[in-house]
Amino acid sequence: MSSFTDPTALTHDQLEEGSAFAPRFDAHGLIFAIAQEAGSGRVLMAAHMNTEALRRTIETGEVHYYSRSRKALWKKGETSGEVQKLIELRTDCDQDVILLTVEQTGRGAACHTGRKSCFYRVLRDGELADSGEPRLFDPAAVYRKS
Repeated sequence: MSSFTDPTALTHDQLEEGSAFAPRFDAHGLIFAIAQEAGSGRVLMAAHMNTEALRRTIETGEVHYYSRSRKALWKKGETSGEVQKLIELRTDCDQDVILLTVEQTGRGAACHTGRKSCFYRVLRDGELADSGEPRLFDPAAVYRKS
C-alpha cells in the first residue's frame, strides 16, 4: 500500500525541494488534481482526490477521484469505459495540487458530457460560447439510471 509523508513533519525546504512525497490535503481531506493528456499535453479535466483515490491511482495505474457531490470514491471510466491510465504523476512546489499525465482510453472522452475535455467552452464578450468540440458519446445513453 502506498504511503505518504506527513507534510507537517517536513520543513519548508524539505516540502518544496526534498524527495518525500507529502501531498497536502485540504481541511476536507481533498487535493486538487488536473488530468493532462499524454502526447498532446491538453488539459482534459480537473477534479479532487482523497487519500484513498490517490493511493488506488498509484497502486493500480488507473486514475481514481473523489466526488464531492456524491461523497464517494470513483474510478474514472467505471461506468463510461473512458478509463484514464496513469503515465506520470507530478505535484506542484508546495504539494497541494496533483498533475496526472494520462492516456485517455475508450472513445477518448474525459468529460461526462461526452467530450474529449471538460474545457469545451470559451469566454467571449463576457459570455460562454461553445468551442465546437464534438461529443464522442451520448451521455444520456451511457449514464442511464438503472
